[in-house]
Amino acid sequence: MQKLVESFIATANAFDVEAALSLFAADAVIDDISVGDAFVGHAGVRQYLDRFFVGYNTSSKLLSMVELDTFHSSVRLDFTGDFGHETGILKIAINATGLIERIDADLE
Repeated sequence: MQKLVESFIATANAFDVEAALSLFAADAVIDDISVGDAFVGHAGVRQYLDRFFVGYNTSSKLLSMVELDTFHSSVRLDFTGDFGHETGILKIAINATGLIERIDADLE
């Protein structure tokens, strides 16, 4: 899971949306409480990455990661970008093939 999280951060920081999408299951969901919306499937994940990472010139830094079990982790990130600075939590669930199937995101 550590490698997957690091890959997600690296591809998002590089604004490589295609590479980031390759880490997600086709029916993945990003539910971001801080923006009040859920983004479903590759089209939704693409929209999320384009809007909140590319659009805001967001750079993420891993602060901590706790593996809750084989398929679930809680990740704390430092976000900087055109919006300023925020710290957030991503609760990440992966499927049996190692792809991200769900992220529940919120800001601290």
